[in-house]
Amino acid sequence: MENTVLELKFALDTFYFLVSGILVMWMAAGFAMLEAGLVRSKNTTEILTKNVALYAIACTMFLLVGYNIMYVDNAEGGFIPSLGALIGTQAEGADHSLESDFFFQVVFVATAMSIVSGAVAERMKLWSFLIFTVVLTGFIYPLEGYWTWGGGFLSELGFVDFAGSGIVHMAGAAAALAGVILLGARKGKYGKKGEIYPIPGSNLPLATLGTFILWMGWFGFNGGSQLLLSDMENATAIGKIMVNTNAAAAAGAIAALLVCKLQWGKADLTMVLNGALAGLVVITADPASPSPVLSLLLGGLGGSLVVFSIVMLDKLKIDDPVGAISVHGVCGILGLLLVPISNAEATIVKQLIGIACIFSFVFIASFVTWMIIKKTMGIRVGEEEELNGMDQHDCGIDAYPEFVSMRN
Repeated sequence: MENTVLELKFALDTFYFLVSGILVMWMAAGFAMLEAGLVRSKNTTEILTKNVALYAIACTMFLLVGYNIMYVDNAEGGFIPSLGALIGTQAEGADHSLESDFFFQVVFVATAMSIVSGAVAERMKLWSFLIFTVVLTGFIYPLEGYWTWGGGFLSELGFVDFAGSGIVHMAGAAAALAGVILLGARKGKYGKKGEIYPIPGSNLPLATLGTFILWMGWFGFNGGSQLLLSDMENATAIGKIMVNTNAAAAAGAIAALLVCKLQWGKADLTMVLNGALAGLVVITADPASPSPVLSLLLGGLGGSLVVFSIVMLDKLKIDDPVGAISVHGVCGILGLLLVPISNAEATIVKQLIGIACIFSFVFIASFVTWMIIKKTMGIRVGEEEELNGMDQHDCGIDAYPEFVSMRN
């Protein structure tokens, strides 16, 4: 009888892991739709190609290299992981199958890389981007992930990042920032005297759909990070995580809406969408500890901050077409700093150390990688290719062929 109960618990926890992973995988579609809606029509096919390809590359690299670096046979408390067997063995007394653990972890890697995709959109060479994808998903992300989730030195220190505000979101934003700095702004975005010219996206219904898909997928992102479902304590915790995740997203959208109304007298849909995502990023650092009301406040802070961050980066001439650096980077940092409010195990000092280590490592490693690619094969398309659109330059096919003559 006892063995039967254990087998049922094993099966249930494995199934929950897999379903959560499927929800996170669905976030790849959300990123694709969001980015396709926020770029110009002449760059839509290329951005969709990037999102499909990066997901495939991330899954392949994490299977061949990354998972081994991040989790397999690693000593606790270290800086550099050991390299154990390529294929791990099922631990005795495990709560779920090893394969379900890998599947859940691999979709997080793709999420981190998707953040980079939107920030460098509309002027980066496709193949340069894909080469960087190999490096980030196979080596950079697994190493910094090992420091916390793999039992490395940040884990031993007591740094808290429940579902990845720093490990996934801030890391993706750090890699994106390094690329954007080397890449430069899109042609026509900034004037010679500091003018800022808006470049509207081509399909706001698509961007809205992408945001709702991401919102939905986040329930697997945060809920699945509880890791277990098959007892009363964990099942209760998952329910709270889901409620808090939803509350933070809702508050983020409302806060961004109100800030836009107060600042400009208009309801800017793109800011509202980013406000919801900002609330989600903030609560991801620890969705298990706050009360639902506190989660509303935390999400609202994220939704407010992201509006000012997007405006500030524009003033600094850091061109991010989708606001990814603000949503995932600035609000990822905010989420990590807010954890001690409700989690007694976290401290500001430990959180700051974790933020500094992850951001600096990912930024420097990414900057060096981008620089090598820039010096060897280049990272930016030519002016004519950028003017005509990435769809024709990289893919040879337009997403909206009926409007090809109207391409700007």
